[in-house]
Amino acid sequence: MKLETSRFSVFILPSLSLDSVEWEGRGLLKALIKKSALRGEQVHVLGCEVSEEEFREGFDSCVNSRLIYYDLFRDPLSWSKTGEAFPEGPLGVLRAICRRTDPGPATIALDSLSWLLLRLPCSAVCQTLHALSHQNSYPGDSSPVKQVHVLGLLHEELHGPGLVGALSSLTQTEVILGGLMGQASAHVLFRKPQQRPTYQTSWFSILPDFSLDLQEGPPLGSQHHPDPHTALVDPTTHLTFNLHLSKEEREAKDSLILPFQFSSEKQQVLLRPVPGQATSHIFYEPDAYDDLDQEDPDDDLDI
Repeated sequence: MKLETSRFSVFILPSLSLDSVEWEGRGLLKALIKKSALRGEQVHVLGCEVSEEEFREGFDSCVNSRLIYYDLFRDPLSWSKTGEAFPEGPLGVLRAICRRTDPGPATIALDSLSWLLLRLPCSAVCQTLHALSHQNSYPGDSSPVKQVHVLGLLHEELHGPGLVGALSSLTQTEVILGGLMGQASAHVLFRKPQQRPTYQTSWFSILPDFSLDLQEGPPLGSQHHPDPHTALVDPTTHLTFNLHLSKEEREAKDSLILPFQFSSEKQQVLLRPVPGQATSHIFYEPDAYDDLDQEDPDDDLDI
């Protein structure tokens, strides 16, 4: 059974949740929003892909009362001129959220980051996300907010690896949605300053009221099975040399005497010349410039 993955980037900023076509991430985003609301936090949702009615569906009155929805889905280009649009655009809405947030912790949910990145420069989006989690980065902003969580939903299949990597570098928590045998899983990457990243995998299901139900994963033996329809490729089929020797080749290799190897017979021939064989002598007469002083072999260099 093939393990399917998708990135639902939840920036708990940040946290980033990455989803895909097989494993939709909006349900997990709404489950995290519900947990924030039940903790007493004010939740600000920048809605770009679904209507406010559809997004609020499934939440009880307690959660909906703490949820403030900024609707960019109904009129994203401000064509209606009804006064409900946001003239400064989506990034202006995020800055306005920071200025309007009441004292205390708050959660900002982006549904979705992919919608923003397809219409705005990546650098501007990343700078705004970084500023959301560091309120002091806005000059003159005296917001009394103590802590801001940013949840971002990202459809990974719509973006290249470079953009996804840039967003991941901003996150403290990254959730990659996947699944096996019809059961959803979340591969969570935690990043903490001056510490090594840690990984955790959780199996879960989302109840109709957007509560998380943690479950046990499928048996380990069923998690990694090769696809029977996938042909195995031998990487040694098209090599121009052999990685292994046959029996005959190994015997020939072992019996070969290399030129620099002296056998006992060869040593006797060289050390004991045959009587009557012509011998040669070397006569040497020192030159005037020859340096025979062994104590100072570099004397001729005039150093």
